[in-house]
Amino acid sequence: MLARVRSAALVGVDAVPVEVEVDVSPGLPSFMVVGLPDQAVSEARERVRAAIRNSGLPFPAARITVNLAPADLRKEGPLYDLPIALGVLAAQEQVPLEALRGVICAGELALDGSLRPVAGAVNLALLAAELDLPALVPAGSAEEAALIEVPVYGAGTLLDAVRHLTGQTPLPLTAPPQPEADWPAGPDLADVKGQTAAKRALEIAAAGGHNLLMVGSPGSGKTMLARRAAGLLPPLTRAEALEVTRIHSAAGLLTRGGLLGAAPYRHPHHTVSDAGLIGGGSIPKPGEVSLAHRGLLFLDEFPEFSRKALETLRQPLEDGRVTISRARASVEYPARFQLIAAMNPCPCGHLGDPERPCTCTPAQRTRYQARLSGPLLDRIDLTVQVPRLTVDELTRAPQGESTAHVNKNANCDSYKLGETEVRRAA
Repeated sequence: MLARVRSAALVGVDAVPVEVEVDVSPGLPSFMVVGLPDQAVSEARERVRAAIRNSGLPFPAARITVNLAPADLRKEGPLYDLPIALGVLAAQEQVPLEALRGVICAGELALDGSLRPVAGAVNLALLAAELDLPALVPAGSAEEAALIEVPVYGAGTLLDAVRHLTGQTPLPLTAPPQPEADWPAGPDLADVKGQTAAKRALEIAAAGGHNLLMVGSPGSGKTMLARRAAGLLPPLTRAEALEVTRIHSAAGLLTRGGLLGAAPYRHPHHTVSDAGLIGGGSIPKPGEVSLAHRGLLFLDEFPEFSRKALETLRQPLEDGRVTISRARASVEYPARFQLIAAMNPCPCGHLGDPERPCTCTPAQRTRYQARLSGPLLDRIDLTVQVPRLTVDELTRAPQGESTAHVNKNANCDSYKLGETEVRRAA
């Protein structure tokens, strides 16, 4: 008997329809999955077999063939466990075929039949809204999927999903999660004493969406300032929050339900690869520039990043998106972020420091500064010097403005700066 179950595949941050066809026919017992599956999908055979049996449901001693259509689209991840299991049960008339036609589902099965959360639940719900179908997902992904205005049912186990589809114990609709607070619980700009010019440049960058480079000796407070920059950005609109949430959902980084209402802040280590920074890999995934979409990307020790990784930033900074092309497919990720970078003035870090002399030769300084290409520096609007303050200067410095105060006034006329003040601040 043949059964069909609707599911989805992630292509970039978009979910595309996938039909899971399950045929159970007489013959020597076997279980085959076709339709360009990756290793995780192929291993679904063992998870599905154990989950069905441990749930107290019959598993056929027959020839089982599973086809994931369209066959030319690469299928990745464990999200097909639930639709395959439901298809096997429907082919044995344990689940009504009509019930499967009216739902789209995805989920990873544990060997005991419980369902684990999957990445991309928000994107799956968006596809369900387009198809005008309810979504059946693991209970751990239900709140995430319920962000979209579509009926969402969260099943804790395979048996729960079967009882829901057969009408024995219908699952309740998942209520949309409460929106997250607009303000992130991050450090306050008022903690930073002194550095008036650097804080002013940070405010200008946040108000105008400018890319900023901070240059200063070790211990001058560059990293401390950058960590407080995300709080200067305004809360995301619902459309922007949905964009950001979709990207983080596709990457499997959402830890709780609710739209990400605050601008993201990403700070990768300087050893990050170009694929980790820009996205890609054998299985294309969003990189740091996409995870920082509508927010800030902070690159500390800027010249210490590999030249190849830094040069990959040039196109996203210009276009606001990343296109990753592979032999089988091409995916596009949004990447409209604001870059904040920090660097030392020289390899030893003490060039221009009044208390510690620089020990670098002119050739060393030239090589160090040459690690940043002209086209990359051309995309940085503001450069500010961050001097290291003495103990006396720190003690005498007055209390600065709080992050909330600066953010509140970010749209007033004094912050709507023209090109003249931007150049003067640089």
